[in-house]
Amino acid sequence: MVKIDFTDEYKQLLWQIPLFRDLDVNVKHRLMDELEFTLYKVSRKEVVLQQDTRCNHLYVLLKGELEVNIIDVAGNLVKVEEIIAPRAFATPHLFGENNILPATFTVSKDSILLMATRTSVFKLISSVPQLLHSFLCVTGNCNKCTVTRLRILSYKNLRSRFVYYLMEHRTSDGIALLEHNQVQLADYLGVTRPALSKEINKMIKEGLISVDKREVTLLNMQGLKEYI
Repeated sequence: MVKIDFTDEYKQLLWQIPLFRDLDVNVKHRLMDELEFTLYKVSRKEVVLQQDTRCNHLYVLLKGELEVNIIDVAGNLVKVEEIIAPRAFATPHLFGENNILPATFTVSKDSILLMATRTSVFKLISSVPQLLHSFLCVTGNCNKCTVTRLRILSYKNLRSRFVYYLMEHRTSDGIALLEHNQVQLADYLGVTRPALSKEINKMIKEGLISVDKREVTLLNMQGLKEYI
């Protein structure tokens, strides 16, 4: 990581993240005065945070992309999600005695990273109710992602896992937009790629879904719901 200057461009990106987006102007001014942070340029494939280490900063990805992976009990590297800037990440692990990170965050595209000290973040959250509310909302959304991951793995068979994944990623028009390619999705679901490919082809033949690259059209919603 290479330390860089905090410019007006990066300031505007900072105000776009959900954590700070809806704050009053006066609160934003106070953040600029009291938040202790450093800005870094991070190269592709560089590890920002390592699984099983402590989270000591508030991390904000201002530009670029991060890949989030966990190592499961079998020693396999499993992709959890892709983080696209601008967004804060690892927020649920910032405070508390057991602030150990459950995943590794690796840069998948050259990025700009802001790191704010835990102490300065805590002081601001403690004294600004609006910021506290925003922080709790963001943390809740992060926990939802973890619950989704655990829920998927609770299903015993591949089809149920895949259907639940589709339901979590569907839009109002009945199309699921996949965040993973097939290799990554197989890892995410805890199955082999050939097994996943075979199951998808079966579901297409049964008229449950149709697939166009990373868009999956849910053709038989009632039939799909029977598996979850």
